[in-house]
Amino acid sequence: MRAVTWHGRADVRVDTVPDPVIQEPTDVIVEVTSSGICGSDLHLIEVMAPFMSVGDVMGHEPMGIVRDVGSEVTAVKVGDRVVVPFNISCGTCWTCSQGLQSQCETTQNRDLGFGASLFGYTKLYGQVPGGQAEYLRVPFGNTLPIKVPEGPADDRFVYLSDVLPTAWQAVQYAGTPDGGSVLVLGLGPIGDMCTRIAQHLGAGQVFGVDDVPERIARARARGVTVIGSTDKADVVSAVRDATDGRGPDAVIDAVGMEAHGSPLASLAQKATAVVPDVIMEKVMQVAGIDRLAALTTAIEAVRRGGTISLSGVYGGATDPLPLMRMFDKQIQLRMGQANVLRWVPDLLPLLTEEDPLGVDDFATHHVPLEEAADAYMKFRDKKDGAVKVLLKP
Repeated sequence: MRAVTWHGRADVRVDTVPDPVIQEPTDVIVEVTSSGICGSDLHLIEVMAPFMSVGDVMGHEPMGIVRDVGSEVTAVKVGDRVVVPFNISCGTCWTCSQGLQSQCETTQNRDLGFGASLFGYTKLYGQVPGGQAEYLRVPFGNTLPIKVPEGPADDRFVYLSDVLPTAWQAVQYAGTPDGGSVLVLGLGPIGDMCTRIAQHLGAGQVFGVDDVPERIARARARGVTVIGSTDKADVVSAVRDATDGRGPDAVIDAVGMEAHGSPLASLAQKATAVVPDVIMEKVMQVAGIDRLAALTTAIEAVRRGGTISLSGVYGGATDPLPLMRMFDKQIQLRMGQANVLRWVPDLLPLLTEEDPLGVDDFATHHVPLEEAADAYMKFRDKKDGAVKVLLKP
């Protein structure tokens, strides 16, 4: 089959790789019909590169048609249309029963001290082949795939794999009171969807921060108050002016390690390109390498007693936090990989003909799988208005 594979920093290619096969009696094989490129995928060709290997199949936002099932699979059958969550969870262990599928005890990577395995995402999370491919082996066929109806185009459902649950969890963790205010840092796919969900769930004021014109225009068209500067002073001043001087009830950081404005962390990230991977693996697990500009903006902007919700991925182990400032402001902080299956019952009823979250036209680009390398670079460089790219095998 054809698949998007990792070959080094800023180097992804479409190669021919072996077709996946049934390995366990509860496996299913899915023919992928759509697969998204995620901001987290960009981390793999930059700062997280030391944890990748040449030939790794990428991608963790797929959906498609079941083409083969193991002997013990009863929940889905050949021909069913399914979305595949990005975290690989058994659905039956204690953490899964608590709605913490991202911490699944069956697929935790205990030898490295990390949580549940993820499709297409580094040695730290199991190095499981991903879904930017023609076919995907999906374990736990009775509990992991999400069956979706026939009829609507893939765009209606594909975001159940990651974008929708990640944004939904971010908004839930933010805890914005009904009629309250929330600031979203970064209007890429997750941040954009966070603003839509916050509006849908009753936030009275929704602010967004970005400096990319196309992203600003998308958010403003849906009624978001956009601050077109990422400078901390500008953001804090603007949002306080609009909230009686207090700041918003909650801030969602949808940027993470991609933030600008931290020269030392930027230098550390660039070092991953020149320091041998075997050394950088160790460094990243014991050192702080993140650009914390977005997080420090969130800490300064949120009102006293407010909440910060982190959905942007951070990669450093000892990044310094201004704990005295956080303690003084009585800030609540919530974070983590999205627990996809926990939120599906809330999200599926919204994927209706009315389309309240605007998923049908959420993608800015639909690209053949063979053009994935170029699509990655356009998304990374924010060119041609690329906000959300879907690959079509």
